Amino acid sequence: MAIEIKAPSFPESVADGTVATWHKKPGEAVKRDDLIVDIETDKVVLEVLAEADGVLGAIVAEEGATVLSNQVLGSIEEGSAAAAPAAAAPAAAQAAAPADAGEDDPVAAPAARKLAEENGINIASVAGTGKGGRVTKEDVVAAVAAKKAAPAAAPAKAAAPAAAAPVFAAGDRTEKRVPMTRVRATVAKRLVEAQSNMAMLTTFNEVDMTEVMALRSKYKDLFEKSHNGVRLGFMSFFVKAATEALKRFPAVNASIDGSDIVYHGYADVGVAVSSDRGLVVPVLRNAELMSLAEIEGGIAGFGKKARDGKLTIDEMTGGTFTITNGGTFGSMMSTPIVNPPQAAILGMHNILQRPMAINGQVVIRPMMYLALSYDHRLIDGKEAVTFLVTIKNLLEDPARLLLDI
Repeated sequence: MAIEIKAPSFPESVADGTVATWHKKPGEAVKRDDLIVDIETDKVVLEVLAEADGVLGAIVAEEGATVLSNQVLGSIEEGSAAAAPAAAAPAAAQAAAPADAGEDDPVAAPAARKLAEENGINIASVAGTGKGGRVTKEDVVAAVAAKKAAPAAAPAKAAAPAAAAPVFAAGDRTEKRVPMTRVRATVAKRLVEAQSNMAMLTTFNEVDMTEVMALRSKYKDLFEKSHNGVRLGFMSFFVKAATEALKRFPAVNASIDGSDIVYHGYADVGVAVSSDRGLVVPVLRNAELMSLAEIEGGIAGFGKKARDGKLTIDEMTGGTFTITNGGTFGSMMSTPIVNPPQAAILGMHNILQRPMAINGQVVIRPMMYLALSYDHRLIDGKEAVTFLVTIKNLLEDPARLLLDI
């Protein structure tokens, strides 16, 4: 019986997808839950798994084809006849067993059977080396060792990264053309739209990171121990400061919908993350209610998912404000582009030791430039500047976050 392989059900925000990679070839044996094909959408790469054991039949949608929600991609021929190639090896092993063993019950020593059960080993899959093909305890010990030594293939395979930039030899005048990934193309389109449709401006300020760095240095070990390995970074302080500032300046947390202004009574903060397929922005829901540990744990989880290609569409949908950290890559200053329909984005940069005049004295302080890009149609210059100064003040005196002042 043929089972159809269909594209996943796309949410309303995703119109279609592209067949990125077929992981199986026609005629190749597949097992239930094997990764069959990757579907790349504008936001994430979705994995299509096999629904049953069998053999991959005809492929209807080749790599590079555009597909719609629930569209048929191919088929799996289900049944024992179809699965014969995959079952050939076990069948041969069983045939080599003594006649009185039974098809699924090979002759085995009691100690071997007990050891196999304790370690989750199917005794029928163990090749016997004893007299007449009898499975010995040593055979099971070897099977257990082989199982432990095998690479951990259980986790779902991460989506293949986008084609890497080619490396050319000196003086090489050849060219290589590769298709742009849907994620990269969507990012490019949205960035151009943002600049074309918004009255976008950027205001700058600088923050003295002395107090935050001292606080982190003093408590980072205790923090990690108290929160099950979650590390204390700088991003949680910025998210916390931003959510407090958003409460005071609702327009920065708002968006424009046609001729209406939509004010949000919550702060869903997007955190820009770089992945092999381009920039992605997973969202911390209700960040204003989260603790520093919850923020750090959420960001760490998003980072891992981005590297493994496991971020879901729901995790990257929405958001009322975005924070991006170019300082991770050494950026000293930049003008981040607003992520529509949001009204503003905060840009963090690297921390540099710089001479500062404080109380008439020149002292060396760890300083970071901050940039706030905003939609001037919605946010006045005074609001934008005061919003950024509020974040600066909260970070330079973290006690303000606790005292709500």
